[in-house]
Amino acid sequence: MHRILSELKIKVNEKIYLKDPESSDLGKKVIENSISMIYELGFENFTFKKLGEKIGSNESSIYRYFENKHKLLLYLTSWYWGWVEYKLVFATHSISDPELKLKVALEMVTKTTEKDSTFSHINEVLLNKIIISEYSKSYLTKEVDSENKEGFFAIYKRLINRLSEMVSELNPDYPYAKSLMSTVVEGALHQHFLKEHFNSITDCDASLTPTSFFTDLVFSTLKK
Repeated sequence: MHRILSELKIKVNEKIYLKDPESSDLGKKVIENSISMIYELGFENFTFKKLGEKIGSNESSIYRYFENKHKLLLYLTSWYWGWVEYKLVFATHSISDPELKLKVALEMVTKTTEKDSTFSHINEVLLNKIIISEYSKSYLTKEVDSENKEGFFAIYKRLINRLSEMVSELNPDYPYAKSLMSTVVEGALHQHFLKEHFNSITDCDASLTPTSFFTDLVFSTLKK
């Protein structure tokens, strides 16, 4: 099992990058340090020039992997949702009870992220914080429709559809499975943001987690 996990690769749409960053040590260095820098500086203040200075490489070498920082953000967000999907599938594949399967799945997409040693060059905890604060910037653009046609958001949409299928398995008569699950995934990011920055307008805290809230919301909705 350890060998299988060590060989696991999260597949990202090849059109997002110019050269697969997983194919070289420099590419992995670009990904590893871009995560820490975007977390520290914010996406707006992050530049390839600053990244190049940090990793001791020419700015031009980074452009061999990504056309621009928007494409880098698309790569990071796609990788993240692919990783969440892998964790979800791994956690639920042997569960036959629809209610338990959905509960476990909801936990996987709403809980606080922990480090995964399977991917040594990626800090999933910091990447999760980037997703919470920066994910919407990957799609709230004028190019969203053309990028969607290119399949740049396919992994995210596939995750939502997996979750909605679990809802339909539990309650085939519920007509809003996709809307409910996309609301849960987006809402979880928002609740984590509120908990960190605007805690006066959320009930979530150290003891009452976003997982508790969304599990209650989903099952209360489905049992009506």
